[in-house]
Amino acid sequence: MDSNFLRSISLRANRRPERNHLQSRDGKEGFLASGKLYQDSPMKIIWKRGFIRLVLVAGIIWGLLILTALLFHAWSCQSSIAFFSALCNRSSVIYGAIQTLGLVTPPHRCSIPVADDPNKIVIPKRRSPEKYVQSLSYVMEDVTATNESQSPPLFGGHVTWQQRDESFKVKPNMKVHCGFIRNGGAEMAQRDIKYVEKCRFVVASGIFDGYDTPHQPSNISARSQKLFCFLMVVDEVSLEFIKKNVTVREDNEGGEWVGIWRFILLKHPPYDEPRRNGKVPKILTHRLFPQAQYSIWIDGKMELIVDPLLLIERYLWREKNTFAIAQHKHHRNVYEEADANKRRKRYARPLIDLHMKIYRYEGMEPWNPQKSTPSDIPEGAVIIREHTALSNLFSCLWFNEVHLFTPRDQLSFGYVVYRLGGLFKFFMFPNCEYNSIFILHNHTREHSSKVEWVKYLDEFKKDKTGVLKESRGGLGLWTPYPGDLDSVVLPPVKRTSKAG
Repeated sequence: MDSNFLRSISLRANRRPERNHLQSRDGKEGFLASGKLYQDSPMKIIWKRGFIRLVLVAGIIWGLLILTALLFHAWSCQSSIAFFSALCNRSSVIYGAIQTLGLVTPPHRCSIPVADDPNKIVIPKRRSPEKYVQSLSYVMEDVTATNESQSPPLFGGHVTWQQRDESFKVKPNMKVHCGFIRNGGAEMAQRDIKYVEKCRFVVASGIFDGYDTPHQPSNISARSQKLFCFLMVVDEVSLEFIKKNVTVREDNEGGEWVGIWRFILLKHPPYDEPRRNGKVPKILTHRLFPQAQYSIWIDGKMELIVDPLLLIERYLWREKNTFAIAQHKHHRNVYEEADANKRRKRYARPLIDLHMKIYRYEGMEPWNPQKSTPSDIPEGAVIIREHTALSNLFSCLWFNEVHLFTPRDQLSFGYVVYRLGGLFKFFMFPNCEYNSIFILHNHTREHSSKVEWVKYLDEFKKDKTGVLKESRGGLGLWTPYPGDLDSVVLPPVKRTSKAG
């Protein structure tokens, strides 16, 4: 019995090499006969594990470096130290991303990366090349669309829905409505027309209905004083108000001045609303001053504190732009801005809603990061332009929207960009740079338009005085629209500020 037991042990020992040989041979296929994975050699296992760990560690380090760079960028953009603040590129995609993520709280003011010396700036010898539009002309006669008795000419014309739609179809040769319809108002005196003919570089501002007094620019170089015409557009009410409060001098040609500002009087204001009248010189600068090649618009309540030649070099020539405007501090979405306008009583609430329903019906989407522009809402108080044909076309179409709908031009800006289908390129600079261009002064009094307090459409119907409904502007809001606006639902808005 013991001999049988010893024989069985020796047989098992003899079979082990054969079994190991079979296991190694099966391992070439990657599996054992029992279905278990083939076991690598110890060195190979160590190498694989080390490589995986190396990749993971490198990925973590790379991620930390990116996060560190983003945090440093965010910190530098908010630093009060000039050296670090200068490192921040606020027009970059990275800055836009970290701002969208909420990592950056935009400062109220930040330094503008302007050149050191306006005397060293080289003015381009050639204008920007004309793209898409080679020739632009304007409708000068007003034609009503009805067979009824002819109404008086409107400054912006009786634009039909079809004419409006056609004006957005960009062609090499175009003729569009652009204000200044014959006998529509806003006439300039002959001496003023003659004076502005020599102006190639213009800083323009405007005061209407006596809401402001002129504020003298500061930090203006001697070169810019010779190069630029500083033109203050006023109506008769404002000019009379200014003369009562400020010393106005008269030159040998009859031109009237306050400091560096030369007054340009617009007789017969074209609209009932002073706010709408103020959009004429603001948006149609190229029409008021047709010989101007470059212009800077600044609202009448602002005091310019940066040399205008430095601004044009920074925002136009340096990056070959033809139009520059600041991003709005609070909003990027047109429907959010409309909601803020209603809360602040900037115009009749039901008419703002109707304005937005038309835009929504025509395909205007709320702003999102996938859009090609940083925002749909600008700060329109400062506009820097080269007067190219395409830039002038954009200004005309922008003004036409203001003429047809509400006078809140911020609501129309992004819509016109959208309708031009990406052809119009512009530079939207950071809001903190915008706030460093000027010092803001208070109006001399509050605006007192009754239409801004209207909450319901029935108030227009019940009004027997006729003071609520404008007679010469916003007529697109009262003209039957060729579409079912009742079915339009405005997008929900997120209120990102107390009142916008």
